[in-house]
Amino acid sequence: MVNEAKLALEDGTIYKGEGFGYETIRSGEVVFATGMTGYVESLTDPSYKGQILMSTYPLQGNYGISREWFQSESIKAEGFIVREHNTHPSHNKSEKSLNDFLEENSIPGISEIDTRSLTLKIREHGTMKGVISTEDIEDSELLELIRGQPDIRDLDLVDQVCVKEPRILGEDYTHRAVILDCGIKNNSIKALLKRKIGVVVLPYKMDVEDILDYDADAMLVSSGPGDPNRVKKAIENVRDLSEEMPVFGICLGQQIIGLAFGAEIYKMKFGHRGINQPIKDLSSGKVSITSQNHGFTVDPRSVEGTLLKVTQINLNDGTPEGLEHEELPVFSVQYHPESGPGPNDSDYYFDNFLNAIKKY
Repeated sequence: MVNEAKLALEDGTIYKGEGFGYETIRSGEVVFATGMTGYVESLTDPSYKGQILMSTYPLQGNYGISREWFQSESIKAEGFIVREHNTHPSHNKSEKSLNDFLEENSIPGISEIDTRSLTLKIREHGTMKGVISTEDIEDSELLELIRGQPDIRDLDLVDQVCVKEPRILGEDYTHRAVILDCGIKNNSIKALLKRKIGVVVLPYKMDVEDILDYDADAMLVSSGPGDPNRVKKAIENVRDLSEEMPVFGICLGQQIIGLAFGAEIYKMKFGHRGINQPIKDLSSGKVSITSQNHGFTVDPRSVEGTLLKVTQINLNDGTPEGLEHEELPVFSVQYHPESGPGPNDSDYYFDNFLNAIKKY
């Protein structure tokens, strides 16, 4: 028997389709991602906390689920919207179906809706608050739930995904980096360990003195969800530690670095989410295709007058994709050089991080 599901938006629109995954009601900011593959990585990416994820590519679930592709220990998105849900995956690494994965993580999914129409709506009006339900509920009740839903800028999402206690990996390696965790992806950790950089994953709220006790050579400020203005302790830590060691920021980490040195942040209309975002390096002229997932960005006008400079831009809208401090070994990118999912064009940034460690 087909289980009816509903997706309600804050503008009053209600989409009706077929439910899969867990039978529940979840709210969040409705966003779209443009990757043809990578639904496992995206669903488990901590940066999607607080958001209902929609894929613009119509078929999802066709290659199943493998723990090898996880970017955290569980699904972090609040729900999953797809055009077509494949129930018979085919992949030699597949351990379970998409339906089973959502069900065991208590996450609802909705299929058989016009995702093209929904994507166009978000592109025109911007991201919207929404509620997804795989339970029997009246339309009016769903719309009432949306009215009581807080804006994503009012949520402390980083606190829901960051580590609570230090986590140490690669203790025997020559170099060590602390990761200021705001929602670190597994692939970022793997990229450092691959280069024989041991890591200490630390809560972003840890005091500077305690961070220095780990005798690290550098610091990585991780990606993560929500508004960077709410992660004030991370901003303070970057400002205080930038003269002690090299600092590298990824995604939310770039925004935190920007705020630490006087730049400003704004919420984008519908953000950048997908594995096909073109960026240009302003010094070399090189263009790379990158994986991205963010709804906030540094205001390029606010960088003027600071000691930061924009090093890379997005070729679609000109937003800053890279920053560098003019005096300190501090640099960042807005995209995900660790990929997962996506292209490997920008993997070299972890080599740059290693070189900064060796030079400092």
